[in-house]
Amino acid sequence: PGAVLNIAECCLLPWPSQNRTDDSMAIVWRDEGFGDYPVNRMSLKELRTQVMTVANALDTMFRKGDRIAIDMPMTCNAVIVYLAIILGGFVVVGIADSFAPQEIGNRMRVAKAKAIFTQDFIIRGGKKFPLYSRVMEGTSAKTIVIPATGDSLGVTPRNGDMSWKDFLSRAAGRSSMYSPVYQSADALINILFSSGTTGEPKVIPWTQLCPIRCAADTWAHLDLRPKDVDLWPTNLGWVMGPIQIFSCFLNGATLALYHGSPLGRGFCKFVQDARVSVLGSVPSLVKSWKAGNLTKGLDWTKIRQVATYTVRKHSTSSQAPLKKLNFYNRRVLATTGEASDIDDNLWLSSRTCYKPIVECCGGTELASSYIQGRLLQPQAFGAFSGPSMSTGFVILDEQGNPYPDDLPCSGEVGLFPLYFGATNRLLNADHDKVYFDGMPIYRGRQLRRHGDIIQRTVGGYYIVQGRADDTMNLGGIKTSSVEIERVCNGADEGLLETAAVSIKPSGGGPEQLAILAVLKDGSTTCDANLLKSKFQRAIQKNLNPLFKVSYVKIVPEFPRTASNKLLRRVLRDQLKQELANRSKL
Repeated sequence: PGAVLNIAECCLLPWPSQNRTDDSMAIVWRDEGFGDYPVNRMSLKELRTQVMTVANALDTMFRKGDRIAIDMPMTCNAVIVYLAIILGGFVVVGIADSFAPQEIGNRMRVAKAKAIFTQDFIIRGGKKFPLYSRVMEGTSAKTIVIPATGDSLGVTPRNGDMSWKDFLSRAAGRSSMYSPVYQSADALINILFSSGTTGEPKVIPWTQLCPIRCAADTWAHLDLRPKDVDLWPTNLGWVMGPIQIFSCFLNGATLALYHGSPLGRGFCKFVQDARVSVLGSVPSLVKSWKAGNLTKGLDWTKIRQVATYTVRKHSTSSQAPLKKLNFYNRRVLATTGEASDIDDNLWLSSRTCYKPIVECCGGTELASSYIQGRLLQPQAFGAFSGPSMSTGFVILDEQGNPYPDDLPCSGEVGLFPLYFGATNRLLNADHDKVYFDGMPIYRGRQLRRHGDIIQRTVGGYYIVQGRADDTMNLGGIKTSSVEIERVCNGADEGLLETAAVSIKPSGGGPEQLAILAVLKDGSTTCDANLLKSKFQRAIQKNLNPLFKVSYVKIVPEFPRTASNKLLRRVLRDQLKQELANRSKL
């Protein structure tokens, strides 16, 4: 009781007992298009110095406790800003760089953010995509604009905004040292968002306990340790961004960052050149690497393990001819978020001399995974070994009764309520109502709701089969049917209503988005392909350009309950059966 700390400072201090000194490598990175140049390196001392400079500049503009957003790719500068905000006693508001202006504005509003850091452009696959213009359209808050490349901005900041160079100049004349703001373990440091089934994103507060849980999980399940180089393409707007930062720095490992698309040759070569030993991914990325044969001639055997978690999907890029490369440094592979494809996992493991793939599944509100692979036992492709460290759960039948722990079964998961690092409040919703109301009592304690349907196999492994509610997982991003339907309903004047469901392919792999439509005249004669293109454009413009519409079907009406509730599960089952019959033909 009464103890205080600053978790960002903990990330920046040397660790003599583990031979982590000021000269140890903290970050290794490369910009897209510079694959023939040596990788860039930043020592722990250099990182600490730059973080303190940014923290000093923040002190000239904001009050302690102010909420400051970051909406940009996960670059070195993004990591520096993230740590500086926390070091100075401010609060990070994480916003994914893929969001449309309206979604940026919504998150700025509900988080009550005072300012936002962003980039002028996003560089992906050799192309420049505007980012600052989206931020300007979404919010009037003060914006600090960082150049995507070089030292000069490619845009002119609007009145009241400032360039990265001008922002850093505010630290001139101040002490090069910085005194961290020490707070209690339950102090707020980061605000993240997770879409529920209501369409309004849940505002999830992270305290200083959350990073400790992140680091403990990766230490226990991925064997992350000093001298490891950990690469996991993600974003500070998604939970894996903060997890990646704290897991690396609190365990003494090196954080690897690729400033560009993870789908191209450049990323794969960076894995080799940076001597990555722990590689994180999502199934969508693995499919792209495999389809393009991007690892041909690469040596990834320095990888010890591969891990996968919920990370966002990036745009594709063109591929240059491959040179002889080396992928054999990898020792760990990990995958998360989406359902994994067994064949793809086998292919990925074969690139690393059959190193294990550790599956991870959790949630933003948990600050970790509740179910993971364990390196103490053989891993099964596309499956989980069991509960994560210090976590417990039961599988519930349709009446809410737990199945015996040794019985193969399938049902909704109920988490034990004592969960280190998990949230105990939401900033815009009733936490107990969202996570506990209606859940059964088990051994004298009410279980915590997570919403996943999981299967326990005969061999004792687990497979996540989808969501119990109407939330879906598209490309590693959780979203709700309501959010997609809201956008699609306005895509064509002839629409009466739409229903969005996700379909899991019979052969395994990521969920696919299907939209069913009812026309105003009750007919089914509209061109489904035309509607599909309209839905795709509406979603890209108003929700998320990363979501892809796979199927569109026009139906005369939707099944509903007596209280007029839409039965999306019935629609999902009907569509799955129809697609299965079609594949047989």
